Amino acid sequence: MDFNVKKLASDAGVFFTRAVQYTEEKLGQAEKTELDAHLENLIARADCTKNWTEKIFRQTEVLLQPNPSARIEEFFYEKLDRKIPSRTTNAELLGQYMQDAAKEFGPGTPYGSTLITVGEFQKRLGGAEREFLHTSAINFLTPLRNFLEGDWKTISKERRLLENRRLDLDVCKARLKKAKSAEAKAALWSEEVDKAEHELRVAQTEFDRQAEVTRLLLEGISSTHVNHLRCLHEFVEAQAAYYIQCHKHMQDLQKELSRFPNAFAVNASTSGVSTGPSPLSTATLPGASSPSRPPNPSNALESSTLKIEEVKPPATGTRKAKVLYDYDAADTSELSLLSDELITVYTVPGMDPDWLIGERGNQKGKVPVTYLELLS
Repeated sequence: MDFNVKKLASDAGVFFTRAVQYTEEKLGQAEKTELDAHLENLIARADCTKNWTEKIFRQTEVLLQPNPSARIEEFFYEKLDRKIPSRTTNAELLGQYMQDAAKEFGPGTPYGSTLITVGEFQKRLGGAEREFLHTSAINFLTPLRNFLEGDWKTISKERRLLENRRLDLDVCKARLKKAKSAEAKAALWSEEVDKAEHELRVAQTEFDRQAEVTRLLLEGISSTHVNHLRCLHEFVEAQAAYYIQCHKHMQDLQKELSRFPNAFAVNASTSGVSTGPSPLSTATLPGASSPSRPPNPSNALESSTLKIEEVKPPATGTRKAKVLYDYDAADTSELSLLSDELITVYTVPGMDPDWLIGERGNQKGKVPVTYLELLS
């Protein structure tokens, strides 16, 4: 018990002298031993690495899991060293809702069968997302977390120890300076000078040793950069594979939906105008091309009686449409189109549901529905 009390008193004394030295340095009343330039550069580089690694880590977490509540839940599971439960992705949940809705609407109806198909592909997208999240967490997030919670804590501990050794060294320098000043006034202080010089040598040795340990740890930051570079490449590869997989699923989905080209115009004759193609059927995803030219109307009534110059727009039922692709008119009854332009469209009784009447200024003619996106 006596030993512990003495040690406690000694530690308190050391802490007090360090605090006094630190305060006097801040006030400009005491000299401070500066670290060598190489060590200062290593410290600055390490601080920069820590700060940016932390920011990249946090933002990657947000990218992979936007839900803050879910991130907090995962954090506690990790701290408790328990397996994080599998969580359904939003795409998988959407796919399940679509398929459940199809059962209610009737899987044999155009809408129901399409919901089943789209729902299945949404589940595939969700599965691809789950695999991407898992791979990214292992190959990218885990190494960054290990650095912040492992290597950086060790570096910080040794840097604090180095700062304490520097304070002890400067305290010893101040004591020696005071002892020599007193020695000049009285020879009786020679023993104090010897004691102060011995303490200074010990403090200098401990400081140099700690500086070397800290320097070796800080130089290891270069290896950390190499490791994080490799992890970054793996993250990009996982991300690229995920997007390629998603693109392939969407292309396959477009092919599935293209088997029902007239499904969007089922009610055209009763609603006054075609509802226009779905965004998926109009090939708006990357890598898609314009749809094939629809066949010319073969309806006998239309081919024999419909004269474009005599067609008048209805009082109600006209809509604005955006042209998705360039279209060259096959004959004088059709209207040529330019991508991204806006035209007015409407239908007339007896007209093929794959076509509409389009107007642009004084020009008028038939236009294919699959080349348009109806806006209003």
